[in-house]
Amino acid sequence: MRLDWLEVREFRSYEHLEFRPDPGVNVLVGHNGAGKTNVLEAIAYLSALRSFRRAPDGAMIRSDRSEAIIRGSFLRATGEVRVEVEIPAGGRRRVLLNGKRPKRHADVLAEVPVVAFLPDDLDLVKRGPALRREYVDDLGAHLAPTVGADQADYEKVLRQRNSLLRREGRMADLLTLEVWDERLAEAGSRLLANRLILLDRLTPVLRDAYQTVGGPEGQLGVSYESAWAGAIKADAPRDDQPYMPLLRAALAARRERDLDQRTTTVGPHRDEPVLRLDGRDLRTQASQGEQRSAALSLRLAAYRLLEDRHGRPPILVLDDVFSELDHARVAGVLELLPRGQVFVTTARDDEVPVEGRRWSVGEGSVE
Repeated sequence: MRLDWLEVREFRSYEHLEFRPDPGVNVLVGHNGAGKTNVLEAIAYLSALRSFRRAPDGAMIRSDRSEAIIRGSFLRATGEVRVEVEIPAGGRRRVLLNGKRPKRHADVLAEVPVVAFLPDDLDLVKRGPALRREYVDDLGAHLAPTVGADQADYEKVLRQRNSLLRREGRMADLLTLEVWDERLAEAGSRLLANRLILLDRLTPVLRDAYQTVGGPEGQLGVSYESAWAGAIKADAPRDDQPYMPLLRAALAARRERDLDQRTTTVGPHRDEPVLRLDGRDLRTQASQGEQRSAALSLRLAAYRLLEDRHGRPPILVLDDVFSELDHARVAGVLELLPRGQVFVTTARDDEVPVEGRRWSVGEGSVE
């Protein structure tokens, strides 16, 4: 898989950009604020259909413009994959996959595998559980479109249940609420089962990745904590049926609180994947170096799982990461570079210890 060409219009700092990268390593060099990260953001958007900066779509439209356009063509052994996105200042965006509207956003994610290393990846370890849930769910959707569809089902039902609670509060019709409870129990139990299956696949790869970048000491793993499903042990079921009655019961037990707080206070959207190093919670009981190694290992593990899934390396984007890494961690990243197409940004060319095509970024151009 590689990006053949990229075109953006009225996107971030670019009025119009056409970019035909090298099939190997591409190093984008420019001063801070030149627009290097904007190029990587556009590439990654064509896979995940959202900003890797977690910015709202409207923030990506150039100032005083009515819409932004991102288009790209990706080449693989079986042919071309073309993704086109129009982001209007108001209204819904338009997404086309090979000229047709995809049934699900997860279809795009599965077709265009991209792994991004970012300066704020440390937040995956140091901050609250939302980013770790997002990592697990995104990787699951990358690996299987049906997993992405299950996530979308859960999020849709959750929005509708929360909408009823916000609108009606204690005046909500209980029969209607019971309908949403049942649908949420069905979708949530599937979501949990998918996460557990993904963590089973991720754990050995994550452990190996940590050995590469963190040294031979320490066993890195992920446990799963859920207030409604109880203790999730290694031999816990990996299908949805045992969890459906548990979530149904938890929703019933929390009904009074949900009505008072006008939101859903229990479910997979409140669960937490916990990173542990030799049994220690990395968020609260680890050094900065151990946390950085773990964050890097999460991205390396995703890269390897996607490579195994597709039989080819995913596209790799590295946003100014070499300046943040010591020699050992740089070596771990460099193991990936010869295997597929890579995009690297830097303000100083001498900080990127790899061969590849150099591009000068500035004044709304990449040359």
